[in-house]
Amino acid sequence: MKLLTEVEGEVAVKLARSAIEIYLSTGEIIQERYTGVFEEKRGVFTTLTKRGLLRGCIGFPYPIKRLDEAIIESAIAAATQDPRFPRVRLEEMDEICVEVTILTPPEKLNVPPKDLPKFVEIGKHGLIVQMGPYSGLLLPQVAVELNLTPEDFLSETCMKAGLSPDCWLSGAEVYRFEGQIFKEVEPRGNVVEVKF
Repeated sequence: MKLLTEVEGEVAVKLARSAIEIYLSTGEIIQERYTGVFEEKRGVFTTLTKRGLLRGCIGFPYPIKRLDEAIIESAIAAATQDPRFPRVRLEEMDEICVEVTILTPPEKLNVPPKDLPKFVEIGKHGLIVQMGPYSGLLLPQVAVELNLTPEDFLSETCMKAGLSPDCWLSGAEVYRFEGQIFKEVEPRGNVVEVKF
């Protein structure tokens, strides 16, 4: 999968911010569409942080939509539909940093459960755990921010799915993916690519 350039990353973050601000002020979903990488189907998550704390995070794990459409929809959803937080108010956007993570397609890890940690590289991989109707996803940056080991990261992803922390040892399906992360340094500030 081709990585985005810094310029494309900046376009992605600015698109996410304008999608949120236009939606919060008018209720309109912007119809802007871009060419190149933005026409490709990609998985993407939009993360909002306020003074360093999570304020919303929603996205599409699988490449089911054009990247520009997925950014617009995930950005609006992160601001208005994350069940963990009240809806973002327009005036809050002055204090919120916008971050966009472009995902590689998730790949299932078909290895014995006890070997799973060997296939999870902290700072590189995000995880999806599925078991029955339950599913949880954590982006690659979460493991770095929380200083997790591969075992801890697997357990945290199980708990995100509403499952026991050791479900990865007892039959849950585990998928890994990579993410390219672009974020504002400060609200409406310069956009940088985050590398670990």
